[in-house]
This record gives sequence, structure tokens and C-alpha cells, in this order.
Amino acid sequence: MGLTAEALVLEPGSPVGERIDVRLKRLPEAFQGFRIAQLSDIHFGPYMDQQRLERAMRLAQAFQPDMVALTGDFVSHPLGQRNGDAGARNAEPCADVFARWKGVPIFAILGNHDHWNNARIVAAALAERGIQVLKNRAQPFERDGQKLWVAGIDDVLDGQVDLPGALKKIPSTDATVLLAHEPDFADSAARFPIDLQLSGHSHGGQVQLPGVGPIILPPLAHKYPIGLNRVGNLQVYTSRGVGVINPPVRLNCPPEVSLITLLKDTR
Repeated sequence: MGLTAEALVLEPGSPVGERIDVRLKRLPEAFQGFRIAQLSDIHFGPYMDQQRLERAMRLAQAFQPDMVALTGDFVSHPLGQRNGDAGARNAEPCADVFARWKGVPIFAILGNHDHWNNARIVAAALAERGIQVLKNRAQPFERDGQKLWVAGIDDVLDGQVDLPGALKKIPSTDATVLLAHEPDFADSAARFPIDLQLSGHSHGGQVQLPGVGPIILPPLAHKYPIGLNRVGNLQVYTSRGVGVINPPVRLNCPPEVSLITLLKDTR
């Protein structure tokens, strides 16, 4: 990739680490200070390679997280081709990068681009490399007899979501973090006992104009397109993502690795 393309694709050349403290009323004491590194919308393909992804992973590793959340859209199709198996196979070199990260649990959900290419190939590439794909299911963390649940739904735009199924094993009194690719799903998630939703999908608009904000946003990313928002008792954090789609330009909207610390809300 030439210098001109490099200048267009990422602003700046490496992602920035966004540190976010999220205060949850139901957070168990044993999970005070629990750290989550979130990477979203990698779009491995024409504008994302292993070297660029490794920069993002090193930033996440420096945070020393307790878990990693990968919130969908791992792949893009090759230039000049349509969505399909060739695009889905980009999940393999993408997942190879994360497979080198040992000693921390990595959870993933699929996004719309993963489904549009081939969800089966993408999910298999992740699972074969030790990444837990949460397809409408949940997993608990346990500390000192207390639990924090991580639930994940399959893609909303593709019609694969089953939130009641994802939550069925979770006691309604337990704190829950939901991974949901599309941020505006928070309006539905807020009807359930969920404390925090982590999303991507929007890319922050990729281009933000002063006084205007994001100029182009995808479906289900218009209400909560960026940063931390509240929907009733639910908080939703939307990452700007690591990669890009066409046009491969970012302006006033740098790529992001989200470094989230959970704290007990005692107010």
C-alpha cells in the first residue's frame, strides 16, 4: 500500500487508546476495577493487514485487561469482488494475530459484514484459534463466589439475534455485560436486566465535521453512534472501531481501541 493510501486509510496511522471508566450499580465488589479491552470493526482485508492489527493488539495488551471483547465485523471482501467466501477467509489471518495473545480470555460476536461474507467460515476461524464466539449465549466470570456475566448476541441486521436465549442462564440479579454489534439495539436490551452493552458498527461515522458530527452512519447506529450513552438503566459504549470500509478515509475520527474499567457505582 502506497503512502497516499496509507494517509487516507487511517488517521492517525495507529489507533488511539480511549480510556473509559464505567460505573455500574450492580457490579460485585470482587470485580471492582475489572478491565475490558474492546476492539471492533477490524475489517481485515484491503485496508487492514496483520501489521496494523498488531499495533492495535499491542495497545490493548499494554492495558493488561481481564478480558478482551471483539465486537464484530472481522472481515471485508477483496477489492473488485463481492461479499463471499474469499472475504470470509480474511478471518483466518485476522484471528492468527489474536491467537498469539495468551493468558486472557477473548470473546467475540459476529457483525453484519461477517454474515454477508460467510458467518460459518468467520466463526470457525475464530473458534479454531481459541476465541470464544458468543452466538446468543453467555459465559460467567467467577471471583470470590461472585459472578459477572458476559453475553453475546448474533447479528441484529442479519436477523440472527436471540437475546432471551443469550440471557436464559443468567439470574436476573447478576451483573451482565452484553456484546452487541449494532449500538441502537440498546433500545431493546434496555428492557432486560443488562448493565452495559459494548458495540461498534458505526465506525464513528469515519468522517466527523465540526459542529455537525458524523455525516454517514449505517442502520442501527444513528441514536448511539459513538462513546458512552445511557438508555434507562443500561449504559452502551460504542467504539469507533479499528478499521474502515469504503471510502477508506477517516477525518476527525481516529481508529480506537477501547480500554474500559468497570467500577462500582456507590451513588
